Amino acid sequence: MHYVVLLSGVDSEPARELFEALRHAGLCVVVVAPEGPGEEEEAVRARAGWGEEPLAVLFDLSAGAGLADLHERAARAARVWPGVPLVACRRGTPAAGHGRSLNALQESTLKRLGFHAVAAGPVQISALLREVEERGAEDPAGGEGASAPEVAPGSLLLPARLSVERLRAAFEVVASLHFASDQKGAAAAALAGLAALIPADRWTIYLVGDTGAFGEPPFEPLAVRGLTPSERNIPREDWRRALMGDALSLAGAESRAAREAAASAEAARRKEGERHAVAVPLVSGDRVIGVLEAVREGDKSRRFSTQDASLLSALALPLAAALTNSARVAEAERLSQTDDLTKLHNARYLRQYLVNELKRARRYGSQVTAFFLDLDDFKQVNDCHGHLVGSHVLMEMAGVILACVRDTDVVARYGGDEFVVVLPETDLEMGLRVAERVRERICGHPFTGGRGLRLQLTASFGVASFPDHAQSPQQLVARADTAMYEAKAARKNCVRHAAETAQKA
Repeated sequence: MHYVVLLSGVDSEPARELFEALRHAGLCVVVVAPEGPGEEEEAVRARAGWGEEPLAVLFDLSAGAGLADLHERAARAARVWPGVPLVACRRGTPAAGHGRSLNALQESTLKRLGFHAVAAGPVQISALLREVEERGAEDPAGGEGASAPEVAPGSLLLPARLSVERLRAAFEVVASLHFASDQKGAAAAALAGLAALIPADRWTIYLVGDTGAFGEPPFEPLAVRGLTPSERNIPREDWRRALMGDALSLAGAESRAAREAAASAEAARRKEGERHAVAVPLVSGDRVIGVLEAVREGDKSRRFSTQDASLLSALALPLAAALTNSARVAEAERLSQTDDLTKLHNARYLRQYLVNELKRARRYGSQVTAFFLDLDDFKQVNDCHGHLVGSHVLMEMAGVILACVRDTDVVARYGGDEFVVVLPETDLEMGLRVAERVRERICGHPFTGGRGLRLQLTASFGVASFPDHAQSPQQLVARADTAMYEAKAARKNCVRHAAETAQKA
């Protein structure tokens, strides 16, 4: 009696329908789950129990595993069971909301990952295994001398025939992604390389959002290189292009091929009127995060070849990884400069901002004013109402301060109940007015503490200006801090500035 090895998903059990189909086919099943013993150990046990290799190694495809994980497990299975066909079995129609999951991958993609055959569902598995058995395990792919699938890493899935020039250009595209510091930089570098690799009138990278309750997923143009003849004919005074630039002005202009690529997680080529378009999905894990699109326009424009689509599909893998990694780095950087409680900037961001702002002020001969504020008797709020109320009051305080300053001003939580506000292009007199406005707003604001309270608070302010009172970021904050303590020593709930402090000294 023949047996098969069944590899379940990363966080899911094999489908019951698959078990039933294998039982009706008269096959025994050895199940290997990622949580259980290693595949090498299971292979040894299976050979010892049955005295022969399995008929096939089955992969139960579910939405729980990422593309990279599927590729890694297929490569490991090919090493553990050399010469044994790898067969993927879908779970049927994807559930709502998973239209772009692994279960939607086309057969061509799965075979490129190393699979010999793909069953559309458990009902087809019996006939598919019978066909595999008839072909013989020695030649599972039907080719002469093919004893084991050649599973290349995803980054090396290039077309078989590439000229030296195109191969060099493809390598340069991938290499350029390592130097990108953010998503737009990675996208721009990729498009610059691709434009030299494959001729096209316009290249565009779209970010694809999650599909909402209604309609298709939203497309957001991230980067564009070049324009089609019809797009170049749009007047330069077009307000959309003037305000948003070429990339954002193309919002809603994605091709049907781009939407097809996002929906199917496969490359798509289409002729749309006088345009030829090719689009490949940018897949990260089990999710399509974007689409790479190339467009040619005109009566004499050539359609994109199958080799073009294959080459772009291969380069889409490192591009998707670069976009994902740059987004993670940017988010980590943002969080490292943001106060967890108030969502204002923190002291780390403030120090770097002041360094850059004072350099700019020196170059252009402008002034920078900063004021330091500390809440009066804030400890009583924590003692009387608890720290949760105190934390909510600080969040409310952030909103009060932000409502009193310009969008170009920077507000940071310095620590505890201390805040610093930096006013670029502002002299001392105007800084004092802003500080007084914030003081009055705090006095008149009823703080609820998140519990419907009506707490009345005040704050003491210290103001200092560059270059009148300080020559460095550290001096500017220190002089404002000293002036704030003068306000505390006076009568609290008032504003003092560094010039007054210097006169007293």
